Amino acid sequence: MFLQIRGHEKDLGGGFRVSRLLPSVACRAVGPFVFLDHFGPVHFQPGMNIDVRPHPHIGLATVTYLFDGAILHRDSLGSVQRIEPGAINWMSAGRGIVHSERTPGDMRQSAFGVHGLQLWVALPRDREEDEPSFHHAAAEQLPRFTQKGLEARVLVGTAFGHTSPVKTASETLFVAMSLAADAEVELPRLAPELAVVAIGGDVLIDGERLERGTLAVLQNERTTRLRAIDGGDIVLIGGAALDGPRFLWWNFVSSSKERIRKAAEDWANHRMGVVPGEQEEIPLPGSSVGGAGEHDL
Repeated sequence: MFLQIRGHEKDLGGGFRVSRLLPSVACRAVGPFVFLDHFGPVHFQPGMNIDVRPHPHIGLATVTYLFDGAILHRDSLGSVQRIEPGAINWMSAGRGIVHSERTPGDMRQSAFGVHGLQLWVALPRDREEDEPSFHHAAAEQLPRFTQKGLEARVLVGTAFGHTSPVKTASETLFVAMSLAADAEVELPRLAPELAVVAIGGDVLIDGERLERGTLAVLQNERTTRLRAIDGGDIVLIGGAALDGPRFLWWNFVSSSKERIRKAAEDWANHRMGVVPGEQEEIPLPGSSVGGAGEHDL
């Protein structure tokens, strides 16, 4: 048995559309994951680029994972990192960080495709005000294993006897799998809370169909059998449940609504830092904290 969640479409600007799977009305979080956008596959013509201007975060760690394409990350710590398929960027915002995400310079006048995920992990309550940090793990640094019809990479956490070098603040799991057509894999209960995302095609979970682009929150403690109908990518996310309620407004996550209000004031008054070399920024939304943009988690 599982709870199936279909994404709702969001336009991030410039026609760049994403499918937002978390948070949803049916499920606010899976383990520490409070936000999940699936974007692409989409193809850009020369001169059409991804340009997410500098914007702030608090109380969370961002995770970007690509199946195709490349994105250039810059942040207020001075980090400059190209993200490519198979790698993990783990940016822990803590008390506050600012970053931008853009098409790399060498691709800006070329046609290219992009396909990936962006996820937010809520930090434990006692780590929400940590100093911000940024860590990058290249694809070759992450454990990869194969078996009949399956190729998998442990991106974050421990699974199938392999452990990622990415350091987290709480029990967190993120695994990317690719299954051949009709291939099956037995999936043990790898985390207290666990979800499957069908990225590249429909999947059968214990014989029940999960359609491409949807998320299934597993609701039993036993081993689950996954079978890819036509083959494709599958992602597992999960971990320990949140250590209390969270508030999410715009790019901010916190156990305190007052802390989110302060972050909003800080951003509006240019007190959260700048990204070296960047002149633009995304302004604070017009709706007030506590309005339609907020989710209780």
